[in-house]
Amino acid sequence: MPIKIPADLPAYDVLTNEGVMVMSPDQAARQDIRPLRIGLLNLMPKKIQTENQFARLIGATPLQIELSLIRMTEHQTRNTAAEHMAEFYRPFQDIKNERFDGLIITGAPIEHLAFEDVTYWDELCEVFDWTQTHVHSTFGVCWGGMAMINYFHGVQKHMLERKAFGCFRHQNMDQASPYLRGFSDDCVIPVSRWTEMRQGEIDERPGLTTLLGSPEVGPCLVQDPSHRALYIFNHFEYDSDTLKQEYDRDVASGTPINVPINYYPENDPSRQPQNRWRSHAHLLYGNWINDIYQSTPFDLARIGQ
Repeated sequence: MPIKIPADLPAYDVLTNEGVMVMSPDQAARQDIRPLRIGLLNLMPKKIQTENQFARLIGATPLQIELSLIRMTEHQTRNTAAEHMAEFYRPFQDIKNERFDGLIITGAPIEHLAFEDVTYWDELCEVFDWTQTHVHSTFGVCWGGMAMINYFHGVQKHMLERKAFGCFRHQNMDQASPYLRGFSDDCVIPVSRWTEMRQGEIDERPGLTTLLGSPEVGPCLVQDPSHRALYIFNHFEYDSDTLKQEYDRDVASGTPINVPINYYPENDPSRQPQNRWRSHAHLLYGNWINDIYQSTPFDLARIGQ
């Protein structure tokens, strides 16, 4: 089954050209099934790129997915056209009476700020509470995952002396987890952050289980059953050239940055980077979607009860 998105959303043509099955709302209406409702709370400045990345992953399963794009109510983005935001996004305050089978909360380039200093922190806390009554399963990504685990468990983020930047091997720490079904014993994941969560502090919180972790860059994927949530601090969703874009941007602006580790062949930025995480990215998000499908109520009104 395909992912249901508006036919004029940029991701529609991108995914169609890649062979991902997509359908318009008119086509979906002719199918006598209930699609899974997945919300994407997009906090990234490059909205369209992020839409494409997550739609690609959740649209690769055999299930019909209805993707809803959500934004913070008062925050105005400066990196995406206002027309795009007005046409495809709805503010949280307009959808908070609706229920979703799944919600993805993306990262945001605001790691240097204390959580409480983020302009939309109060509303984001409202979102976190709302997930407990209106969302069946929530996936917090990078800063979004750090913010959630901090809000629900008080786990702090810590600034790094040097940016964790590159592709790092991560160990499968729970091979029986349904979210890691089909995973190898280790896998490569793109990392791009100035902060870290520490395994010792996560271990101190009852009920949290680390599923993927790295001796170099710490915990990556954490399961929180009591809040029906997953937190991932790295970027399975990245395109092949996303780290390259970040590296080229910093080099052009004169920002000190190291060549992303284990990304370019022989660490040579003049060569084409290699994608070594795509298959595990599809596995993880496919497993998440499958778990939602197996456990979410058919009646949306029962979600959160």
